[in-house]
Amino acid sequence: MFKHTIQKRLEQYVKKYFKKHPEVKLIVVTGSVGKTSTKLAIATVLCEHFRVRLHKDNHNTNMSAPLAILGIEYPNNIRSIGQWLAVFKAAKKRISEPTDVDIIIQELGTDRIGQVPHFGTYLQPDIAVITAVSAEHMEFFHNLENVAAEELSAANFSKLALINKDDIDGEYAKYITNSNINTYGTSIGAEYHFISTEYTVKDGHEGLFYSPELSEPMPASIQSLGEYTLRPVIAAVAIAIKLGMDISQITKGLSMVYSLPGRMNKLRGINKSMIIDDTYNSSPLAAESSLRVLYQLLVPQRIVVFGDMNELGKTSAIEHQALGRLCDPDQLTWVVTVGNQSETYLAPEAKKRGCQVRSFKNALLAGAFVRSVIEEGAVVLFKGSQGGIYLEEAIKVVLHSTDDESQLVRQSPEWMVRKNEFFSKFS
Repeated sequence: MFKHTIQKRLEQYVKKYFKKHPEVKLIVVTGSVGKTSTKLAIATVLCEHFRVRLHKDNHNTNMSAPLAILGIEYPNNIRSIGQWLAVFKAAKKRISEPTDVDIIIQELGTDRIGQVPHFGTYLQPDIAVITAVSAEHMEFFHNLENVAAEELSAANFSKLALINKDDIDGEYAKYITNSNINTYGTSIGAEYHFISTEYTVKDGHEGLFYSPELSEPMPASIQSLGEYTLRPVIAAVAIAIKLGMDISQITKGLSMVYSLPGRMNKLRGINKSMIIDDTYNSSPLAAESSLRVLYQLLVPQRIVVFGDMNELGKTSAIEHQALGRLCDPDQLTWVVTVGNQSETYLAPEAKKRGCQVRSFKNALLAGAFVRSVIEEGAVVLFKGSQGGIYLEEAIKVVLHSTDDESQLVRQSPEWMVRKNEFFSKFS
C-alpha cells in the first residue's frame, strides 16, 4: 500500500510538471532489446542543439521512471518516510521553477503484462521509439503476441511513434491504433534508413542517410560494429531531423556516439586478438544479431562464448536450440557455452552442425579455456546475461591489459561482492 501511494503521487507530479512546462518535449524508448543504446544515441545527437535530461542507468520501472523524468535521484532507503518527503519537496520545486531542459528522454521497461500501458495513464510522449519485439521475460509473457501488444502500446499513447522496421514484424501492426507512425532501420523499406557504402571494423560505417524531409541523402559516418548496432543511431538521426536540427549539428553528434560497456564494445585481447564484449544481457534476437556480426569479420579465427539466455520461461529450450543451429563450423573454430541451459540445449545442436564445442559451469573456467586456444589475430565474441552468467569476468582472463577492465559492465564494489559470492560456490 505504501509503495502504491508513493507511485501515484510521483505520477501526479510528472503530470503537473508537463502541464506547467508544455514546451518540454518527452521522448520515450521501449522495446525488447536495444533500449539503452537507443536512448543514449538519441541523447548524444540531440545534445548538440538541445538541453537534454536522461538517466544513464536503467531507471525504467513504474516506480523509478517518474523520478528519472523529473531528474530526482532514487532514495537510498525506499522505506524511509523522511527520504520520500525530501523527494516530494524536490518534485514541487522542479515543477514551480523555470525548466532547465528542452527534452527529456526516458526508457520504459517491462517484465510483466500491463506495465508499458500503465505509463500511458500519466504520460503523453511527443515521440515513442519502439526498438524491437522479440522473446523477453517469457515466463510472464508466454508468447510473442503478448510481447508485441505490450511494447507497441507505447505507440498508442504517444503523439508520434517511430518503429524499428528491421526488428518488428509487420504482422504486429494490428496492435497499433495511432496513425501517426514512421519507420526506421537498415532496410530501404523504412522511411528513415541508412545505407552503408563502406565498412571496416576499425572505422565503422560510411554511408548515406535517407529521410522524407531531406531533398538528397545525407552523408554520414557511424562508429558501429556490424549492422544491427546501426539501428539506435538511425533512430537518433530520425528524431534529430524531425526536431529540426541542422545537418552540421547532426553530423557532429554522430561523431560523439560510442559503444556502451557490454554492448558490442571492442576491446583488445591477448595475442593481438579483438574481444567483442556483448555481455550486458542476452536474448534470442540480440544473440543471433551479434553472431552474424562475428561471421562478417575476415579474421583467422572466430570464437563465440554463449552464456544462458535468462528469462525465457518455457521457450528456453527452443530458443537455445535455435541459437545452436546458427553456429556454423565453417565460421567458428570454437563454440563455448556457460550455464546449464546452454549446455543442455545449445551445445548439442552446435555439435550436430559439426562445431567444436566446450561447455563450462561458470565464466571463469570458460575464460581460461578461451585463453588456452586463442590464436593471433582472433576475434572472440562474448554474449551473455547477468544472472548467474557474468561473462564479463571471462573477458578479464583474455584482455590485453587490466586497464581495460574499467570498460566492462558490473564492476562496482557492490557487483563484485555479489559475483565473488557466486563464483565461490564453484571453488
